Amino acid sequence: MGNANLNISIVDKRMLKQSEAADYTGLPIKHFKTTCPVQPVEMRPGTTLWDKRDLDLWIDAMKEGAEVATHDAILGKL
Repeated sequence: MGNANLNISIVDKRMLKQSEAADYTGLPIKHFKTTCPVQPVEMRPGTTLWDKRDLDLWIDAMKEGAEVATHDAILGKL
């Protein structure tokens, strides 16, 4: 029997589709749509993706009990 080698490369995506972002946060997509304050990035017309780093910041802020510092929230405090 011959030896078989598998060369598997896994790329950890930074930008996620809405369903992937919901899975990443552990929320059902319906709940994700209504509660997630993270704004998606329009990578090209008609393609919006969520940045994992922004999702992490939101989750970390929730754990700390802090308000997420969104662009509008920062401007509102000025």
